[in-house]
Amino acid sequence: MTNTGGARQAAPKVGLFATCLVDMLRPNIGFSALELLRAAGCDVQIPRAQTCCGQPAYNSGDDGNARKLARQVIEVFENFDYLVAPSGSCASMIRTYPELFKDDPALSLRARTLAEKTFELLSFLVDVRGFRPANVSCKASATYHDTCSGLRGLGIKTQPRALLAAVQGLEMRPLEGDETCCGFGGTFCIKYSEISDAIVAEKAANIQATGADLLLGGDLGCLLNMAGKLRRAGATTRVFHAAELLAGRALHAIGEEKP
Repeated sequence: MTNTGGARQAAPKVGLFATCLVDMLRPNIGFSALELLRAAGCDVQIPRAQTCCGQPAYNSGDDGNARKLARQVIEVFENFDYLVAPSGSCASMIRTYPELFKDDPALSLRARTLAEKTFELLSFLVDVRGFRPANVSCKASATYHDTCSGLRGLGIKTQPRALLAAVQGLEMRPLEGDETCCGFGGTFCIKYSEISDAIVAEKAANIQATGADLLLGGDLGCLLNMAGKLRRAGATTRVFHAAELLAGRALHAIGEEKP
């Protein structure tokens, strides 16, 4: 399933950062990420000692606990060739670790080393491994939402679309405001619930206007937010992480209408 080609090289050792939401709410995304990374020629491990990236604490101003969580992530993943996460949000947070430890030169160096080899899954597959899926088909129409952290924090835009273009039978439809926030924003949707609801209402309307069967994205938090609003609006749009579709696991997921 990969076209990396060239001389045979040792498989890079990848630590899969599963993320809290994937672990608790949609493990199918984690299994999909594992399959894709293996198909891309990687030696993948999922460290059991991993925990939260620290973003909720960091965004709430709790730098003390954010540093504790960041330090654990560093210790668990620093010996891998790469840390890969099926989440632009978590990957972007890990890339901010050097700032958390700016007053500790030793930890700052370790944090910077990890940050430099941390990637979001879809970006890693395209930009690092030159991967394209093969023998994957899905006879459906889909539209794609670009998440804020992935788009603005990591420059992820063309990579998901390049991968999805290889899926046989998949019709991609443009989404108005595809680069506009869905209103989730982690703790933002809790602190400013009315604003968040207004933002996701507009997003849901734009999604429905495409008439697409599927909504795809790269961050489960955003997908959960949009799926909830779509469901409450009575929409039949099914919501998946792009990795689920690329791994051929989307339409076989338990409760396939759920993100």
